[in-house]
Amino acid sequence: MTPTPRHAPRIGLNLLYLVPGETGGTETYARMLIPALHALRPDWELLAFIGSGGISADEVRGLGAQPVTLPVPSTGRLLRVLGEQTILPAAARRHKLDLLHNFAMTGPRFCGVPQVTSTHDVMYATHPESHSAVMRAGQSVLVPIGANTAERVVTLSEASADEIVEHLGVPREKIAVVPIAARTPGPPTPEAELRSRLGLGDAPLILATSARRGHKNLGRLLEAVARLKADPAPALVLPGYATGAEDELLAQIESLGLKERVHLLGWIDDADLDGLYAASTLLAFPSLAEGFGLPVLEAMEHGLPVATSNTSSMPEVGGDAAVYFDPFSVDSIATTIDDLLADPARREQLAAAGRERAAEFSWERAAQLTIDAYEQVLGR
Repeated sequence: MTPTPRHAPRIGLNLLYLVPGETGGTETYARMLIPALHALRPDWELLAFIGSGGISADEVRGLGAQPVTLPVPSTGRLLRVLGEQTILPAAARRHKLDLLHNFAMTGPRFCGVPQVTSTHDVMYATHPESHSAVMRAGQSVLVPIGANTAERVVTLSEASADEIVEHLGVPREKIAVVPIAARTPGPPTPEAELRSRLGLGDAPLILATSARRGHKNLGRLLEAVARLKADPAPALVLPGYATGAEDELLAQIESLGLKERVHLLGWIDDADLDGLYAASTLLAFPSLAEGFGLPVLEAMEHGLPVATSNTSSMPEVGGDAAVYFDPFSVDSIATTIDDLLADPARREQLAAAGRERAAEFSWERAAQLTIDAYEQVLGR
């Protein structure tokens, strides 16, 4: 007897959260993973559920997915959550999904179709200072729902997997660790244009790509920069999306006498970011905890030496191609950066090692591991 052929699966992608320029690493995750999924399984149907005010339908088509716009505001957190719990499940059933993948930690409690949820971290539990009280309260309810109602949980590092087991009670065998990759560099904004337009002056640049959140540890980095002995004194460039903590950082910059040496930028486009990677002397990434630590890998992809924390997932990502400091010690941060600024040969060695390290990660592999998780749920 000839077996009945199985149809190509119809996979839903929950992108209701995705507001361009406001969601940091989870935006990069979606923009890079979806095309890689489509490239590996072009016969699979990828339906991306989007809301009003978020990523556009045309952008979704450009990623290789079919957009489905729901009457859910992506920019209003409470209404988005309500829509995710009520409107999204109905749409998933209406479109006869075989599986729904929630890309950003949360998903429907009652869906009617199997789910995979990407749980990037549990920062609300491990570093509550990084979130407002309202955000912590919401995530403490929604993140466990997203992880525990999913058939498989996808996360980005072993360090993150351990925290998901500890704080969410998810069995380890239910978690798929899927390391991601750096964004492919594009044509950079020329250094002279960047320095002129952003007012960066002529000093050597230390780059620290980071959102303004507590666990990013920017306060200690500012103190470390104030203690640097390097001559000429370097400038610190801080691109990243706004969180409401800017006033506190500006006050600290003023009190440390760093007003002329610290450039607090907002969210910048890829060309400007690539230009900063090219123009900078090193990346300083002092975060206390990361689900993955994508800036470390991006800097390595660009051949930029990396000084980063010896905690959480950073050593897992950086391997032997980065130098590490104790992120709780201002002296450790300052000494490590000073040593690297004073040693061009070491920076050149790290740049070469970083490129080799970055080449070990790929979005194709991330897509394949994600598809493996899908197929385990689908029983294929």
